[in-house]
Amino acid sequence: MDAVLHFASPASPKDYLEMPIQTLKVGSLGTHNGLGLAKEKGATFFLASTSEVYGDPQVHPQTEEYWGHVNPVGPRGVYDEAKRFAEAMTMAYHSHHGLDVRIVRIFNTYGPRMRPKDGRVVSNFIMQALQGVPITIYGDGSQSRSFCYVDDEVAGFLALLDSDQIGPINIGNPGEFTMVELAELVLELTGSSSEIVHEPLPVDDPTQRKPDITKARELLGWEPEVELREGLQRTIEHFARLV
Repeated sequence: MDAVLHFASPASPKDYLEMPIQTLKVGSLGTHNGLGLAKEKGATFFLASTSEVYGDPQVHPQTEEYWGHVNPVGPRGVYDEAKRFAEAMTMAYHSHHGLDVRIVRIFNTYGPRMRPKDGRVVSNFIMQALQGVPITIYGDGSQSRSFCYVDDEVAGFLALLDSDQIGPINIGNPGEFTMVELAELVLELTGSSSEIVHEPLPVDDPTQRKPDITKARELLGWEPEVELREGLQRTIEHFARLV
């Protein structure tokens, strides 16, 4: 066995808020089990961590050296702290047992084959637009995210796995868009007449999120290639076949 890749976890707020205990267990017990397997087999352990370790960041864009601004007892804490613990456990196995490890911090990823009711913003907006129902924006829509197309994201994973870098390393697209900008682009690409409506902002929802990918560029020779407009068009074509 060459590598153990630990990608198991709910990633959508909708999912991890419905499965809070399981989310914490897969980040703690699941990570421990995966690390034990990698140690037994002499394999590399690859941890899929998340930009959520930065919480509602007070540093922008986010570098890997930033420790984050996370509410451990808030509703998002079950996901944020599970991933932060997973990183700590992975580094403990590296320092104490000499295990070869990799840690990637994933920023918002999207693309074909997402679940229609995934609960994340890209799938929400596209499905609402295609169905002609109002597009729901939480808050005033000024909060920002950075969206990385799935093909680019996977290429970044493989570049990290094949390197000698431990990480953590941010893998994401540094293009930054507000929720209003994303909604307007989805409406344009779908030709939908859906109106935009605003709902109250969820607790602890981050105001901004943008990766600094200097390390990925310099150490892995990786950077994203698919622009948001192109990636959304591919994703919309997938969802259009499901409606």
